[in-house]
Amino acid sequence: MIDLHAKRLNGPVIRLHPDDNVVVARTECEPGTSIPGENLVTRDKVPAGYKIATQHLRKGDPVLKYQVTIGFAADDIPAGTMLHNHNIEFREFDRDYAIGRDYRPVEMVPVDQRKTFAGIVRPDGRVGTRNYIAIVSSVNCSATVSHAVADWFTEERLAEWPNVDGVAAFTHSTGCGMELSGEPMQLLRRTLGGYMRHPNVAGVVVIGLGCERNQIAGLLAEQGLTPGPLLKTLVMQEIGGTRKSIDAGIAAVREMLPEANKATRSTVSAEHLTVGLQCGGSDGFSSITANPALGNAMDLLVRHGGTAILSETPEIYGVEHTLTRRAVSQEVGEKLIERIRWWKDVYTPGRDTQINGTVSPGNQTGGLANIFEKSLGASMKGGTGPLMDVLRYAEPVKTRGFVFMDTPGFDPVSATGQVAGGANMIAFTTGRGSMYGAKPVPSVKLATNTPMFRRLEEDMDINCGEILDGTASMEEMGERILDLMLRIASGEKTKSEELGVGKHEFAPWQIGITG
Repeated sequence: MIDLHAKRLNGPVIRLHPDDNVVVARTECEPGTSIPGENLVTRDKVPAGYKIATQHLRKGDPVLKYQVTIGFAADDIPAGTMLHNHNIEFREFDRDYAIGRDYRPVEMVPVDQRKTFAGIVRPDGRVGTRNYIAIVSSVNCSATVSHAVADWFTEERLAEWPNVDGVAAFTHSTGCGMELSGEPMQLLRRTLGGYMRHPNVAGVVVIGLGCERNQIAGLLAEQGLTPGPLLKTLVMQEIGGTRKSIDAGIAAVREMLPEANKATRSTVSAEHLTVGLQCGGSDGFSSITANPALGNAMDLLVRHGGTAILSETPEIYGVEHTLTRRAVSQEVGEKLIERIRWWKDVYTPGRDTQINGTVSPGNQTGGLANIFEKSLGASMKGGTGPLMDVLRYAEPVKTRGFVFMDTPGFDPVSATGQVAGGANMIAFTTGRGSMYGAKPVPSVKLATNTPMFRRLEEDMDINCGEILDGTASMEEMGERILDLMLRIASGEKTKSEELGVGKHEFAPWQIGITG
């Protein structure tokens, strides 16, 4: 495999492994382009990020990228042909999970030499990167009131409390018309509870309608939360309706602001940084620049005691064996396999979802043929270290290091679970240009290529396309990403925060029946 951590990339194509039977076009190649070092002439026009066959492939031959099978030749394919979903067949193949075979413990940086950031230390010792007051809806019926309360607190009205980053509403489209008990309700309550307990949240106002299935009392009891000066509850039917509930919510927040404003930043170890890893609008360069660069940064963070949460279960499908082989124990490896089987055998059989083959139109246009190829890049965000735990959606992350959380691939739903689990930052790679924010945590956007970065620079925080341009190595980019994260964790604003993005991206996973 090309040493992505040390070498700079140049030339018209990129070879990722000596045994691959494809190369990736670094720039657009016209028909008849001679490829130096490959004894190859292109037969087609090949867009940047797309694959080119480097040898004659017979029908049924595996297509290898990074020495990983991403599909099979749908027909006999001459060398020099562009490869994409029109001539790559998607089908199942056997994978050796070999749980724990490649496990290696992390070589930790000594405690006194670890990187630091200026964090907000809560009374229980947890560390926040931001300081919000949260307005949480128990049910969709209280969503309008919740947003009205939060929206009242403009920057001008919060100027008196400079240490408070804002008042944010977390509303959703369920809470009633659902099962009274069971996994759907547990999942919703686990998500809401995770936000209410989050280290980036100084105070909470929970607003309900009154007759919903997700009763506030049951929510708090199940999550072990007790009302007090920084956790207040309002029931609209008891208070007297919409206008009175908005006024009561505003009054409740005003009472919390003096205490919330007492939060100050102090120097803490990077071990208190927990990063939720996301990729959206992926392209053919995701697995070559931004995702492995983010993985490099996460390897560094883990060595400094921090935590990286890889998620999006449909987007590791096909390469899950590369994670089970690094599992710390048989139990952890089997937990990941069980989640994959649940998705395939229980949740999505017969449905037109990406885990069953076809990725989004944007992914396809960006050069990704199928979910196997997308997963190959998506899994790289977690780095190369040992897999220390596997968690259900929105479960509290209690193990430091590299962990996996079972979530859908849809970014707002996935990131919501990660934040509920304790992520105090989101790192989001994109090749097509996803715009995303994740209140109450900062979201760092990493571009895979320079043209997109320049086109959408107002939304992108860092340009990993420099790896393709030859102006930065993988190792340099990893260091740069981690240093940026530590500055952001210390209070520097991300592009999405400057734009105010993140007000409506709270999206708990809904897996139950609506009735």
